[in-house]
Amino acid sequence: MKNSLAKALLPILYISWRDDVMTQDQSEIIATTIQSEDWLSPEEKSEISSLIDIENPPSRADLQSWRDMILPAVNASDEKETLTDVAIKLVLIEQNNIKDDTLKKLYFSLQNIEKKLGIISNEAVFAFKENHGTITSEYATEPSFEIEKLTEILEGNQRETIHLVKKILCRPSFKYEESTDIEVYREKVLKWCKILAKEGLGSTAYPKEYGGKDNIESYFAIMETLSYHDLSLVIKFGVQFGLWGMSIHSLGTEKHYKKYLKKVGNLSLPGCFAMTETNHGSNVKALETTAIYNHINKTFTINTPHQFARKEYIGNAARDGQMATVFAKLIIDGKDYGVNTFIVPIRDFKGNIVEGVTIEDCGKKMGLNGVDNGIIYFKNVVIPKENMLDKFASIDKNGKFTSPISSDNRRFFTMLGTLVGGRIGIPRSANAAAQSALTIAIKYGDQRRQFGPQNGTEVPILNYRIHQRRLMPYLANVYACHFALQYVTQRFLHRNETEMQEIEALAAGMKAYTTWNTRDTIQECREACGGKGYLSENRFDALKNDTEVYTTFEGDNTVLMNLVAKNRLSEFSKQFGEMDTFGMFNYVMDQAKTSITYKNPLATRNTDEKHILDSNFHLHAFEYREKEILASAGKRIKKLLDSGMDSFDAFNIVQHHLIHVAQAYLENIILKQFHAAVEKIDDVNLKNVLGKLCKLFALHTIEKNASWFLEQGYMEGVKTKAVRKAVNQLCWEIRQNAVPLVEAFAIPDQLLSAPIAIAKKN
Repeated sequence: MKNSLAKALLPILYISWRDDVMTQDQSEIIATTIQSEDWLSPEEKSEISSLIDIENPPSRADLQSWRDMILPAVNASDEKETLTDVAIKLVLIEQNNIKDDTLKKLYFSLQNIEKKLGIISNEAVFAFKENHGTITSEYATEPSFEIEKLTEILEGNQRETIHLVKKILCRPSFKYEESTDIEVYREKVLKWCKILAKEGLGSTAYPKEYGGKDNIESYFAIMETLSYHDLSLVIKFGVQFGLWGMSIHSLGTEKHYKKYLKKVGNLSLPGCFAMTETNHGSNVKALETTAIYNHINKTFTINTPHQFARKEYIGNAARDGQMATVFAKLIIDGKDYGVNTFIVPIRDFKGNIVEGVTIEDCGKKMGLNGVDNGIIYFKNVVIPKENMLDKFASIDKNGKFTSPISSDNRRFFTMLGTLVGGRIGIPRSANAAAQSALTIAIKYGDQRRQFGPQNGTEVPILNYRIHQRRLMPYLANVYACHFALQYVTQRFLHRNETEMQEIEALAAGMKAYTTWNTRDTIQECREACGGKGYLSENRFDALKNDTEVYTTFEGDNTVLMNLVAKNRLSEFSKQFGEMDTFGMFNYVMDQAKTSITYKNPLATRNTDEKHILDSNFHLHAFEYREKEILASAGKRIKKLLDSGMDSFDAFNIVQHHLIHVAQAYLENIILKQFHAAVEKIDDVNLKNVLGKLCKLFALHTIEKNASWFLEQGYMEGVKTKAVRKAVNQLCWEIRQNAVPLVEAFAIPDQLLSAPIAIAKKN
């Protein structure tokens, strides 16, 4: 081919053979085309034919020599030139006297072959480039805000407490336990709890006169920060100082505080929270354990009436607990006064099980194996009268039941309402676990390189749009849940009697929403790390297995979401009940105005980028969805009830609808709190980054519910497509700040303890 026009075919031949295989179709296309070209001599046509013989492919050395011949022409071309342009330059390098009409024939012939072969001409040129840069390969982490400022916002007024806990957890004594022996693991977790108790962290929420700091907000911060470490420690800590200790504080009175709280706080009195029974998990009102009062002896006799009324899955019971807060039906003179609470010994101070108590070990679980869950049976266990936790109910000197709350139903729910704190602590713990998973996955994605453009360098997997699509929405969710949980915490801390039901429902809903999000986040992060995510050393197995039960303890999530929905329906019906005719008319007119304003063709089809990214659009969409789903559920239930159906059956029929009522309500709350948090920020750069995260949370949620918005006529297809496009773009833009955003969680490397998250870049 030296000094011949046939040399112009070398780039096409190289591209066709570079994967060592030329297909029969490719060979025939080239052969057929060259036979009709008069710019090739018979000898050249014969030579070309020998080079497209699929039975005799060129050697790797031949291909390399072709490439070496082509490179000078490639280097003389710019980025926009095609493979045909390179071919023309290749022959002109050696023959600069070729006639114009010959060059034209050559050009169109090459173009024709390229077209028939399906070669993307300008892309094919990149196959010859030594270093080929692209937008994707050159994209990188470029922080646009001060990480420390964001950390300060996340920590809020609990900065000092959070730093103290992290400092303690970074001690050598808190090195993760690697033994697979459950007893070794349980002993280590107990040892850790004793260290925390010695540091005064266990009693944080208790009154100062009983060794505490009277600071439940700090207690929540401690639980959340501990969740960056071992989650068995978190649950053991929560059972001992939260459930066991706070049940005494919330349901007992001064005499109980004096007798128990200091010992609970310093862990000299390990205890349990014995509510759940085998037959009755979420249905606390139907618990069957009995506490029969004997007025002559001023005692209660605690009994498990049958096998399935046993207390099951009780933390601290299998090994360490000495006493338990037992939820049991109070029986006086044969009359059932409903579920009340009692302090019952289960072991002596030497660890021996007391007479009348039988304890079984729940054994190995999917996760949290550092917690000694057990099963407890009671047989005629006698306790003194003062062991009844009597804040809301007691027995007077005449042996009569008395309570400051006359309604049995209200008293029961008031008693359970004091335990709302657990439903705040658990989602905060879960969200911290999700933060750990995202930190590991995003840092790994920023370092791990895989594939890349032809002859270019390999690209960080976090640069791939699909990888961003997998992780960035969860990053937005975790931030959104953080600010919403801070809001719930503050509502709980500054609660008053009139809003307790709403707070209880909100806490229950956030517990469900956040723990489901954590479950999904950890799974996606694990998969996003490939085989490395499957290695125990990178901690996804611990995070995944330990948080799995978060979706069912402290209340099964589906049951809790039904509770939220029923609360919303109650508020909805209450609003209507308080409306007069004029008020009802205004409500209907307001709904009509909303439909006219936001369901006209201009609004439903508006794909303008400014509109799609507008927070007002997001807030209204969430508000609209919540109201419409709530109203439609209310109408369905009313229709069923009007037909004569029992309310139990009516609610059973619409249960799936109720989950959506709760979901829409919670997402509306979460978006509002995220948006409010962003609006408070003064730093322009930080506000911009968090603003994008907030928009991503909003638009990704709208995208997930696109079918509902389409069904309602709130959006048309062109708009939901625009939403999807905006989500993709936000994921791309946030990627540059993804590593700084997880670094703002300020999780020490010792606690992450995942080599793929702390490995240095090459």
